[in-house]
Amino acid sequence: MRCPFCNDLEDRVVDSRTAQEGRAVRRRRECLACGKRFTTYEFIEERRLQVAKTDGSTEPYDRNKVLRSIQISCAKRPVTAADMEAMADAVEDALSGHPGDAVPSRLIGAHLMDVLKDRDNVAYVRFASVYRNFQDLEEFYDELRDLDARRLRAAQARGQVELQLPEAETE
Repeated sequence: MRCPFCNDLEDRVVDSRTAQEGRAVRRRRECLACGKRFTTYEFIEERRLQVAKTDGSTEPYDRNKVLRSIQISCAKRPVTAADMEAMADAVEDALSGHPGDAVPSRLIGAHLMDVLKDRDNVAYVRFASVYRNFQDLEEFYDELRDLDARRLRAAQARGQVELQLPEAETE
């Protein structure tokens, strides 16, 4: 490792520990020529994810696109920046096990919908309305009924009694 102070190549490792939740190793080094200390990080070289778009083209996976989608969906919702980062991490973790060279964009959207549904129903409906291209209010109502039924089943499984909202009238 080249010393950032004197450019010498001889150093010794003073301390090593895991970093970034086990995804990296942090090494504290001391230059044998000038005696100054510096820090390096080692990461596993991961394969670069490719995204297969619906038009047949491919492009490199961009975490920022996923994060922007989460941020837009969670605007003015009680979701912290750390929560949004965790959701993006969850999507990436789900994608990391995907076989093949390219991950279909629809799979990224599906994973994103799953993490949003588990975190915030309003953010989920916001994302789903764009992702599924809702065309009318009935599609919104259907999605809301599904969410309400899911919430009711979860409450019943926990032994809690909740009132169910009345069905929306259709004309």
